Amino acid sequence: MVPVSTQTAAPTEGVPAPPGAFIQDRLAGWVSDLTTLHELTERLAGTSTLDSALHELLGAGAALVGAGRGLLVLEPADGAGPSRTIGLGLAHSDLGHIETLPRSATAYGRFLDGLPDTDGPLASPDILGDTGLDPRCREVAARLGYAASYALPLATETAGRLAAAVWLYDEPAEPLERQCHLVGVYARYAAEHLARLLELERARADAAVVAEELLPSRLPRIPGVRLAARRRAGPGGSGDWYDALPLPDNTLGLAVGSVGGSGPAALAATGRLRAGLRAYAVMEGEDPVAVLSDLELLLRLTEPATAATALYAYCEPGLRTIVLAGAGHTPPLVTGERRTEFVETTLSAPLGMLSCWEAPSVRFTARPGETVLFYTDGLLRRTGDSRDRAFARLHSAAAGVPKTLRQDPGTVADHILRTVLPDAAERNGSAEDVALLAARFD
Repeated sequence: MVPVSTQTAAPTEGVPAPPGAFIQDRLAGWVSDLTTLHELTERLAGTSTLDSALHELLGAGAALVGAGRGLLVLEPADGAGPSRTIGLGLAHSDLGHIETLPRSATAYGRFLDGLPDTDGPLASPDILGDTGLDPRCREVAARLGYAASYALPLATETAGRLAAAVWLYDEPAEPLERQCHLVGVYARYAAEHLARLLELERARADAAVVAEELLPSRLPRIPGVRLAARRRAGPGGSGDWYDALPLPDNTLGLAVGSVGGSGPAALAATGRLRAGLRAYAVMEGEDPVAVLSDLELLLRLTEPATAATALYAYCEPGLRTIVLAGAGHTPPLVTGERRTEFVETTLSAPLGMLSCWEAPSVRFTARPGETVLFYTDGLLRRTGDSRDRAFARLHSAAAGVPKTLRQDPGTVADHILRTVLPDAAERNGSAEDVALLAARFD
């Protein structure tokens, strides 16, 4: 963190200060403070997620008020969430102890309760020596080793109360008037930034719910095959999808696809595309080329500015035969105890790229106990590798599934996702959606 300058020029003893020295010192202090605020607000503006902004705000505030520890409680006044508690220099167990305090026992509790006298900051300069505080408050402070606190509400005119930040001192202390002013200015900017990120996170959460609703609520049960599906949603609400449709005579239609773009427009196009494919699969599901040709026409008529990839497979589980066609989509992967190989599909353009789409279908037979994996391109892109290396990584993960896990398509899919996707991408989130559909044939 950028430290707040506290240095002032001290006059030499017995020598009078030169004219204007006091004003120069004040001006130097103001310039230093403005520079500090500029750097801290720039760092905060660079955060793009709510969690990163909360951590940046808490650390910057600690530097401004000269505290070593703190906590921030996010609890929007409208009750729509999300609610979070983060700490600085505090373990999870420490936060747990603090959260056992009644809100009426602490200054920051009064902030969160939204009482009318909490528009400004509240300081507790000597917690252990203040006999007017709740005994439980002094007990927790003694246990965790802090002796003073400075609490600040975070609110905007439009969103209302958003959060409360509390900074803790190891010794009895209170921030200087100048420090209080600086952190107050910073907090006003931070609250506006938090409000924007909160609105964005809520929109992403709504998009994720819509995306889930566009997928099958449950997978069909057809004799001779077991199905499992997994999805990893990116923050933008992209259009990766899968489907499994029971057809006459215990046959099955399987599909995966991806719509270009992100956000509500991509989700809407995904819903229309999946609904169209279902209709065409019922009418002429035995011919995957005809299904995708009809889908191409639908896309050109209803979504002229949209490009999409799709793969449709017609399966006869009793015979373990699969006939499929793909439009610019990644090839399926067959894996079992004796082989792991990609199905050789004909290279074709995505839907919406040509005036008339058509490509030959491919027919193959799965062996007993083999699993066929249908997946979207996001699985490859999310690895961060080149395309060839990503394919090799996927092949290696499928070939390395332990024998004890191969009986269940869900455990096969989980093993592949854990192996293929790097930990950092899973922790930090990725812009890429991933859809994975696994079919294990008896």
